[in-house]
Amino acid sequence: MALQRLDNRTARALFMDRHALAEPPSGGAKGAELLDLIQRLGFVQLDSINTVARAHDMILFSRRPSYRAGNLKRLYERDRALFEHWTHDAAVIPMEFYPHWHLRFQRDADLLKSRWKNWRRDGFEQRFATVLQHIQDHGPVSSSDVGKDEKKGSGGWWDWHPSKTALEFLWRSGALTVIGRQGFQKRYDLTERVIETHLCPGNMPCDAEETVDWLCNAALDRLGFATSGELAAFWDTVTTSEAKSWCERGLIQGKLEEIEVTCADGRLRKVIARPSISEDAEAAPRPSGRIRVLSPFDPMLRDRNRAERLFGFHYRIEVFVPAAKRTYGYYVFPLLEGDRLIGRIDMKVNRDRGVLQVSALWPERSVRWSDARTKGLQSELDRVRRFTGLDNVEFARDWLKDPK
Repeated sequence: MALQRLDNRTARALFMDRHALAEPPSGGAKGAELLDLIQRLGFVQLDSINTVARAHDMILFSRRPSYRAGNLKRLYERDRALFEHWTHDAAVIPMEFYPHWHLRFQRDADLLKSRWKNWRRDGFEQRFATVLQHIQDHGPVSSSDVGKDEKKGSGGWWDWHPSKTALEFLWRSGALTVIGRQGFQKRYDLTERVIETHLCPGNMPCDAEETVDWLCNAALDRLGFATSGELAAFWDTVTTSEAKSWCERGLIQGKLEEIEVTCADGRLRKVIARPSISEDAEAAPRPSGRIRVLSPFDPMLRDRNRAERLFGFHYRIEVFVPAAKRTYGYYVFPLLEGDRLIGRIDMKVNRDRGVLQVSALWPERSVRWSDARTKGLQSELDRVRRFTGLDNVEFARDWLKDPK
């Protein structure tokens, strides 16, 4: 029996709809409406790089242009509607999902205790009680508030003193909760002071099977279709073997089915989807033609290989590549138009001059850069200018480059 097949354009539209990028960018961007958007995405990755705006702010702005950075801060730090932990990286996650992180706390405790013994400095486990007592007595702390008598390392940003490592371990394993950031530095408090008592680790049983089922279901809801490996990678808590077993059970029970998705290069890829996939794809809106600047850490692009298969867009961030070896630039933003990724733009904020400086734009090889596209880009950059509180957009003389 032939498998059901999604053509590439339909698959892209469905995938974009699940990532809140198919509908026109509009709508409420604070309070309950912002929380609804984050729940739809599942999480928003946090990142410190700030050439234009931080990644989490760009992710939300690209979907809701009325969004401003303070909206997320209030939702997270004042309303406690979000908590911070790890998926594939540090992220803010709806507080409603917190019970499903108990398994992550357990697994991180086991993993990090063995891993960090090999590449962090010794002594962090002996600092657990001291760090917890300090927070109990003095309230929330940042890493600069503990371990003041400990020698700082000289091995780079990862060479933490033992008390900082203890803070991170106690957070990752659930004893501490990050309550916010100051200058992007995390502030930690005792979990029982932040999270409702009945939800705290130790007060709520952790059923691994139920958690794996929830995580796989939630990942598939947000991806639309996926392999077992992609389901496991979405939250980065479930193992690939657990996700594979979950898929196999779903197929036997008729809750899932195997389908084929046509990749951008015409190849077919077998994936798992719900039996309603055809109706879901038909109901998905066709993406808006407006040009949007995406964060390099946008959830639609997080899985670089998937983005390349589905959109034919090869993207790698070059932050850690020496300048002379970069293909494009330090922190280059992908450009979305309709259901296509049409290029990438190198730009940064110059606060002293109040200017958004555009140094280069590289269209994709398949894209003819027209005057209409330039006009659409200028409109989008003007929205970015207002978002970042600048006065003008400034283009370098030879900003439009030949495709690479």
